[in-house]
Amino acid sequence: MKIGVLTLSLRANYGGNLQAFALMTALRDMGHEVWFINRERHKVAPLMIPFVVTYRTMKQVLLRRKTGIRSGTLDQKEVATITLHAREFIGKHVQPQTREFLSSRALARGIGEYGLDAIVVGSDQVWRRNYIAKNFTDFFLGFLPQSDTRTRRIAYAASFGTDDWLFTPVETKICAELAQRFGAIAVREDSGVELCKQYLGVEAEHVIDPTLLLDADRYVELLPEADDTGAGKRGGILVYVLDEDEEKRRAIESISQALGKSVFRVSKNTDDRTQPLQARIAPPVEDWLRGFRDADFVVTDSFHGTVFAILFNKRFVALGNTKRGMSRFTSLLRMFGLEDRLIAPADVLDIGSLDIDPDWGHVSDVLAWERAKAVAFLKNALEAGSKSDA
Repeated sequence: MKIGVLTLSLRANYGGNLQAFALMTALRDMGHEVWFINRERHKVAPLMIPFVVTYRTMKQVLLRRKTGIRSGTLDQKEVATITLHAREFIGKHVQPQTREFLSSRALARGIGEYGLDAIVVGSDQVWRRNYIAKNFTDFFLGFLPQSDTRTRRIAYAASFGTDDWLFTPVETKICAELAQRFGAIAVREDSGVELCKQYLGVEAEHVIDPTLLLDADRYVELLPEADDTGAGKRGGILVYVLDEDEEKRRAIESISQALGKSVFRVSKNTDDRTQPLQARIAPPVEDWLRGFRDADFVVTDSFHGTVFAILFNKRFVALGNTKRGMSRFTSLLRMFGLEDRLIAPADVLDIGSLDIDPDWGHVSDVLAWERAKAVAFLKNALEAGSKSDA
């Protein structure tokens, strides 16, 4: 079959890029032709930029003249530099892609030219209201006409990102009508099953994130040939923290001292736009993967950071990140019996218990079962067709 994968826009987001790569790879392993649907956000037309003058932009200009430091909205050169390595990974590994669709209307008009037999929505937080803004209907395949009985509608590991329902009553009605046209729906968090039933009026299965569909060896294969044997392994404590604050810094220091191991990072140093550009450049995705392979211990507040710690069988601590949604962590860790690895940054840590390997044999058995279930879901969904076929 010819399948389109629709997820959030790819940026300098390691987890987002790797889950797109993993889902496309898993579908190709089943023998399908897979395309990434390039649904981008609206862009400001270059010719309009000189005429857009606001109090905020004038304030930025004055700040730059006074301090020589760039601040505020990123210009195109900065974006291109900061996302260089991510774009290289996408250009090499998340292909082929459709042309860029900048609006729902363009998507509705143009997607037919690709002759897709099915569209799979997911994974990542494709159903989190504040992540999909005014374009939320796109991620419920609202751009497909109701009369389209050819294209199979499937959601795989779609995530609401939270246990709370954030859509308005009007939006909920629209989403429910669209969701009920899907042939099969699977969500990434166990809480999402109930949200689908209660608000969308559909049954959903609970499945693993696409990144877990692939063995760790499949990610090691992405490393340069000279590095894929583990030669020159760094070791120590890998810190991958998205929202660093003083509490998290204290927790990291406490763990480092207790384990007697040094810390290393595989992320950009800062998101602070007043800092030099070099500090804001995201390193190569391969460096990120190599960090998990090399680490003796992982400290992270990232969902996908937690996923890769599990995939590479690394002792780890997941620092609770309420800003980005806790249900993602609790659902994932509960699945593998690793709830004790999720802590609040201010917790008094029992380092002795955390420095013991989890029961990786049990984790492996659960993962094998969940992979088989996920593959079966995808195969059945692709073979059965959409409800509108009936």
